[in-house]
Amino acid sequence: MAEAAAGRPHRDVVLVVDDSPDTLSFLTEAIERSGATVLVAVGGDLALALVDEITPDVILLDAMMPGLDGFETCRRLKAKPHLAGVPVIFMTGLSETEHIVRGLSAGGIDYVTKPIAPDEILARIRVHLASARAAQSARAALDTAGRALLAVAADGAILWCTPQAGRMLAALAPGDESALRLPPQSLDWLRACGSQGAPPALALKVAAAAYSLSFIGRTGEETLLRLSCDTVAAGPERLRAGLPITARESEVLFWLSQGKSSRDIGDILGLSPRTVTKHCESLYAKLGVENRTAASLIANRLLQDAL
Repeated sequence: MAEAAAGRPHRDVVLVVDDSPDTLSFLTEAIERSGATVLVAVGGDLALALVDEITPDVILLDAMMPGLDGFETCRRLKAKPHLAGVPVIFMTGLSETEHIVRGLSAGGIDYVTKPIAPDEILARIRVHLASARAAQSARAALDTAGRALLAVAADGAILWCTPQAGRMLAALAPGDESALRLPPQSLDWLRACGSQGAPPALALKVAAAAYSLSFIGRTGEETLLRLSCDTVAAGPERLRAGLPITARESEVLFWLSQGKSSRDIGDILGLSPRTVTKHCESLYAKLGVENRTAASLIANRLLQDAL
């Protein structure tokens, strides 16, 4: 299942969570033959403790277990930021639609019904590992490019985030790194995202640091956001306080002052180029200038005076 890298084979780590000794024995043997390392937990509480020590590459989870069942175990696993991108495959003897929906709603990516065919489960592991690693590579690339992106559920729970966004979120919610989520004051703003277009960026402050949360888009149950720090958050606030402009115009003016093109500003703020142009025309009229260069000079002078 794993391929050699730099002369040393990488062994995928598969966590199997099941209370049945026969299932554990059968899966351990099949998975180890494929070249992967198997970790075993006979209950949900044990799995939750184990993943705090070792991060698996994929998790096979029995849906029906005594005590903490698989659905609740999955929800708690997915609440841990370092497991957000780890695929969870449910194993169940239940094939009713409602149970399948429960598993997927809890954070599972796939399910297999018992009795389990070894070739089928190994094939599913390979497919989901490849997809998860492609997503991880994309997020790492975004992080390297300085893009602090995150996807959240309707209740503000973090579904995934780039490493840089994770560090910022930890600063926004210190002491709660096991279950990162948006701060409570952002939930009303989150509910407005997508319902009437893109709302203005939300300013968040922690001690002396300022952050800005911007809406990018929505895919299914995920809302994609961008988190920015320091001047990106404080700059528009300073411009709005010192000039007779709206919150959205202050954001557009800030990015104009940073040398961004209308297309770039549209990408940053989630606006069409035409909408950015209209905001610019309104800005020029309010500031009494003819073009973006003159508007940028006013903005930069105000930003420098505030330092």
